[in-house]
Amino acid sequence: MTKLVYFAWVRERIGKPDETVELPPNVQTVRDLLLWLKGRGEEYEHALRHPEVIRVAINHEHVDHGTKIAGAAEIALFPPMTGG
Repeated sequence: MTKLVYFAWVRERIGKPDETVELPPNVQTVRDLLLWLKGRGEEYEHALRHPEVIRVAINHEHVDHGTKIAGAAEIALFPPMTGG
C-alpha cells in the first residue's frame, strides 16, 4: 500500500487530503501514477488535467516524472510553485 498526499488546489479538486491505495502492477513511474489517477474519476481528471505541471515528492524527496515509484511509502502531489 502507498500513501498519496495531495496539497493546495490538487487537494481541493480531488476533495481529500490523502488516501492509501494499492497501485496496479503497471504503475511503475510517477508518469504512470498520474495517468492512472486521472482515470479514477471526475475529480482526479479535473485535478490532473495537465499532469506535466504537477510536482511530485517520493518519501519527502522531489523527483521527476520518469522516476520509478517501487518501494515508495508516501507520494505527495503538488501544484506548480508561483513566485512572490
